[in-house]
Amino acid sequence: MKKSFPLIITLILISCFSGKEDSLEAEKRSVEIDFFYRKSQDVSLKLDDRLKAINKAIEISKKHNREVVSARLAYQKNWLHYSLAQYDSLNFFHRLLFIDSSYDGADPYNMAKEYYLMGHYFSEIVHDSEKAFQNYTLSKGYYEQIGDSVWIGRSLLNMGTIQKDFNDFFGSKETLTEAVQFLVAKNDTTYIAQCYNLLATNHRKLLNFYDAERYYLEAISSTNSKEDKLIYKNNMAAAYIDEARYEDAIMLLMGITSDTVLDQNRYEYARVLDNLAYAQWLSGKEKVEEPFLQALEIRRQNNDRRGQIASYTHLGEFFSKKQPQKAQAYFDTVITLSKTIKMPRAEKDALKFLMQLEPANIQLRDRYVFLQDSLYEQELKVKTQFAKYKYDDKLKQESILRLEKENAEKELEASRQRNQKIIYLGGFLFAISVLGLSIYSFRQRTKRLRQKNKADKLVAAHETEAELSRRLHDGFGARLNQAMLMVQNDTDKSTLLDTLEGLYDQSRDFSREINEVDTGPNFKEEFFEMLRFRTPPIARLFITGSKEINWTEITPLTKTVLYKVLQELMINMGKHSKATVIAITFQKVGKILKVDYSDDGIGASIEDLNTKNGLRNTEKRIQALGGTITFDSGKGDGFRANIILPK
Repeated sequence: MKKSFPLIITLILISCFSGKEDSLEAEKRSVEIDFFYRKSQDVSLKLDDRLKAINKAIEISKKHNREVVSARLAYQKNWLHYSLAQYDSLNFFHRLLFIDSSYDGADPYNMAKEYYLMGHYFSEIVHDSEKAFQNYTLSKGYYEQIGDSVWIGRSLLNMGTIQKDFNDFFGSKETLTEAVQFLVAKNDTTYIAQCYNLLATNHRKLLNFYDAERYYLEAISSTNSKEDKLIYKNNMAAAYIDEARYEDAIMLLMGITSDTVLDQNRYEYARVLDNLAYAQWLSGKEKVEEPFLQALEIRRQNNDRRGQIASYTHLGEFFSKKQPQKAQAYFDTVITLSKTIKMPRAEKDALKFLMQLEPANIQLRDRYVFLQDSLYEQELKVKTQFAKYKYDDKLKQESILRLEKENAEKELEASRQRNQKIIYLGGFLFAISVLGLSIYSFRQRTKRLRQKNKADKLVAAHETEAELSRRLHDGFGARLNQAMLMVQNDTDKSTLLDTLEGLYDQSRDFSREINEVDTGPNFKEEFFEMLRFRTPPIARLFITGSKEINWTEITPLTKTVLYKVLQELMINMGKHSKATVIAITFQKVGKILKVDYSDDGIGASIEDLNTKNGLRNTEKRIQALGGTITFDSGKGDGFRANIILPK
């Protein structure tokens, strides 16, 4: 038996390395592309040099791939164009490399980043809210495909902000409530606080002051930024003013003005002063315009034209009864400013006050009615468009799930047809080959482990090898023996083929499980592809923290152990747990890598865990590296594993 292993392995290697020259050439190109790609990410270089590097990578890629450029390279190029403020190039290459290309979601991770970048571009640079919302929606859809809950939440936060700005308060509430569910409290406190602040503003605009105050308090308690706390308190004071709770507003605003945190934020400080002056005037405590003028002067110095509109509006209200002509001048200034910065809602508000001063002025009334109708029409159009984008995204995600199901069914049918051609001798030879490769693989692994830590590593390898041999003997061997008996007894052909099909599936899964791990540049993609593959159809996989990990710093041995350990956990979950939600969190702490795994399955008792050879082997693997793994589970209470590995 042992003498036959080298011959079997030689035959397999010959079949695997046919076309070796083409493979080496492709690998060389891949190394070149990866070199220039990494150079384009080097923050120590100038942006222009980084752009030249990514252009070189794209040139090599296009030369040998019929003008096809990977989404990874395309996104990096567009991000550099954005960073260099080369917006024409950004738009051109976004259309050329993404919209007009045939990616069709082949790389959802980089597609998600690209559309998030374009959403930010249209929101902050072009101020085209409709296109920004559309791109953030597309980004969210791609992040959903890879299960990145954090960036799903951030995309939804941006979408909800845009809806709020267009007075789609109900739609914004729905979007922001969904966003909070995806954000992680430990890492996303800033974004969670922003969600609560915007939810509070939506309720304030809908005159639901009770919920507005509740959400403002949530925002204040959620954020770790002292400046943001004061901003949210200022917003809550504005809600108190709307509710005619002037004393509460004054008390809150007086506390803010005495805090030195806002000394550097003159924009927000002027807003606090203006709100305080407005609340004091409405309460009857102040009857002079100096506090309003002080806030206005700061806003003039900062060229804060939106803030100036608020100041002029309050001054117009202040003088409406005692000096109507002066009030009219202030409102006229509001109208001029609102037309300059294209803010028709402010003009409409000013016209409302002017009509009270000049009730007989028909032109004012007609202009007010025109603005009111056009704003209503615009808001209705935008709300409808936003709802359409969200609905289209929902249909797209459902279509993706349906397509995945159809592909799985087609693959199953194709596999069944292939298995019909399998004969007994072929299955027997394949089993021998797998056994030979597995023993050879683990012997080589044992040698490597012995060089670093002979005692612990040798024990881990032996136990793993014994487990694999047991599985081959008890599982695959038993079914193979059954097939042999069926052949001898002239069993019905369809029954025999079904049995052989099962043997093929079992051997294919086993082969995938023992394959060597690619610890090079493609490790991350293969790692997460394995996790997605091992996720049952009924379950959702959520991965957080992976973007913050520099995978190139992690040693190949640590990568291999991490891959194998999580593979074993996912296999164990798929076989026994009946889980519907799996969460994996990565965190770098100093020179160690922390990985937390959890699922909501049926769990297992301590006695059950001790009887699982696979889980014991994962513990041996990690201990051999000098790391630790802790299991936490109970019947009906899910399963958790906390892993600590040296980088």
